[in-house]
Amino acid sequence: MRTYTPKPGDVESKWFVIDATDVVLGRLAAQVATLLRGKHKPNFAPNADLGDHVIIINAEKVRLTGNKRQQKFAYHHSGYPGGMRAVSYEELLTKYPERAVEKAVKGMLPHNRLAAQQIKKLKVYAGAEHPHQAQNPEVFELTQVAQ
Repeated sequence: MRTYTPKPGDVESKWFVIDATDVVLGRLAAQVATLLRGKHKPNFAPNADLGDHVIIINAEKVRLTGNKRQQKFAYHHSGYPGGMRAVSYEELLTKYPERAVEKAVKGMLPHNRLAAQQIKKLKVYAGAEHPHQAQNPEVFELTQVAQ
């Protein structure tokens, strides 16, 4: 039996909108990474970009469990010696909530060229408004255990 390989013409990508209000950041990122990779589809292939477009709204209202909001840090390196920068998630979520969500999702994708292509399908907005109404996005309900 031959291995099925999806062709670029076989790909039908949908648009999903996810409301991040009171959703735990890690659980949100795991679900979004699955949608971006296309693992929820029956014709999934790890070497092809079969994923869907995902819009996340209300990123500023995302939750972190425990004391992570004060104790966890987001690191960035400029590439120069001594260029390590650390920002607490408290500061990151108040100033740039989109970056906190993007960083969490990017960390759950594989670290290769295909993931760089897939992360471009993620759109994150701090508020409830987004400019993608023309794509007719479907509302994606996250199934999570109550905390």
